Amino acid sequence: MPLDPSFLSNFTLVLTGFGGAFLAALWVSLVVWTYRDIRARARDPLVQFLSALLVAALSIPGVLVYLILRPPRTLEEEYQRTLEEETLLQSLEDQSLCPGCERRVREDWQVCPHCQTRLRKPCQQCGQLMELPWNICPYCGTPAPGMRKEGVSMDEALRELRITEEPNAESAAAPD
Repeated sequence: MPLDPSFLSNFTLVLTGFGGAFLAALWVSLVVWTYRDIRARARDPLVQFLSALLVAALSIPGVLVYLILRPPRTLEEEYQRTLEEETLLQSLEDQSLCPGCERRVREDWQVCPHCQTRLRKPCQQCGQLMELPWNICPYCGTPAPGMRKEGVSMDEALRELRITEEPNAESAAAPD
């Protein structure tokens, strides 16, 4: 069966139409993709416009040039990176400093190993470390020695004071 020249002409015309439509759709989609991608990577409207114009003017070579020149990270990635850096800096700032020598010290140290400044004191009851100015242990509620106790009369306080002083007096009298 011989091919009709008008059929071949129409078939070629249809294929050319579909090919042209495909290339036009590819071109439009590349321009839209470039615009969306640069919006996620840059805030400057001029840069966004010029990137889309580059791809619109040069098509596939324009996309290759854009891929070479575009910023490596999106704005969201930059924001996350900034948050991570701030978190690291905050954790460094949160570390305690010795009031004597200004070096970093740990929370569980009683004395600075560099300058021997006293940093914390142990609770008489539970042994947990307390800050020096604290008058009461936050862990067990025991008042620090020498602090006023609520609900205790003067006689009871003096009696407790004599009990704690008597062993010291006996040990001081023994060497004589």
